[in-house]
Amino acid sequence: MSTAAPGTRPGRTAAGPGAVRSRRSALLTGAGTVVVLGAAVLAGVWVGAVPLPPGAVVATLLDRALAPLDLSVPGALEGTRAAVLVELRLPRVVLASLVGAALAVAGAAYQGVFRNPLADPYLLGAAAGAGLGATLVIAYAPGQHVGPVGVVPLAAFVGALVGVGCALALGHVAGGSQSASLLLAGIAVAAFLAAAQTLVQQQNTDDLREIYGWLLGNLGGAQWSDVGLVLPYLGVAVGTLLLCARPLDVLAVGDDEARSLGVHPGRLRLLVVVAASLATASAVAVSGLIGFVGLVVPHIVRRLVGAANARVLPVSLLAGGAFLVLADLLARTVLSPAELPLGVVTAFVGAPFFAGLLWAGARRR
Repeated sequence: MSTAAPGTRPGRTAAGPGAVRSRRSALLTGAGTVVVLGAAVLAGVWVGAVPLPPGAVVATLLDRALAPLDLSVPGALEGTRAAVLVELRLPRVVLASLVGAALAVAGAAYQGVFRNPLADPYLLGAAAGAGLGATLVIAYAPGQHVGPVGVVPLAAFVGALVGVGCALALGHVAGGSQSASLLLAGIAVAAFLAAAQTLVQQQNTDDLREIYGWLLGNLGGAQWSDVGLVLPYLGVAVGTLLLCARPLDVLAVGDDEARSLGVHPGRLRLLVVVAASLATASAVAVSGLIGFVGLVVPHIVRRLVGAANARVLPVSLLAGGAFLVLADLLARTVLSPAELPLGVVTAFVGAPFFAGLLWAGARRR
């Protein structure tokens, strides 16, 4: 006999007061994250070596947006300051938000699919593959371009996909789509690719400064062409992950139970891993290796909105973008006119914060 409450469809239960409060809290958190992301973007374009008045920045952005309608906004920036905003600062802030969003949502997806809170976007060899690809190009084909795009981002993108592809192939041979097999395969592939990268570095010591500059993450050379390069891949990957959010919640109850509810665990796990890896490869191709975004941000979001992936993934997307925009703002202002590597900033902020989360969690047990 059905135990569903009156007025509900079979297979659904009536939402209790706790569920309503949880949804309301998730909506408020999501709205707050949108506000924080907007504020971070505005701060990113306002603050810098060349000060730009906030009102003039907003007027310039509105003026550019309304230009196709032959409308103008008074007070817009002109000349050099307009070029600084539109050609230097704005593409950097947009790219930082995209990279942060990609790493955070990929990390949340990995943690959900592997049911491992320590999973991050570089779990299956994406970082090692991207590092090897970039290192090979910097050492043996420096300064090359394919159209407006440098070869280093393309090599990093291809290297990340090759690394993840090798891990998936090895994991499939070892144990199909089982999480443990994929994790172990990722560790093995990452170790091998990292060793190959170290060998190339030792044979090309003159290029070590540039190689390490890329490996530590940097958005200093961000251009609109980089945004155009990464956006299509991120759109496909992020859209796929958001569509898989609810099935991921079903997968959390176990493979056998998921099958009984109409979810194919192997296919879902493979789809999520491929989409998260594509998002990660796209991000590292234009930013280098930036750690802790995909590890810390999903943990913070889960504490705010609960464990449901249908809430965690979209909020992580927004929070990751805001986090990296603010981190990049610190990277280019703390030691101005010099810049800190972006990966160093995220590590300085993320590592103590993550340690604090672990300590707080241990105190509650």
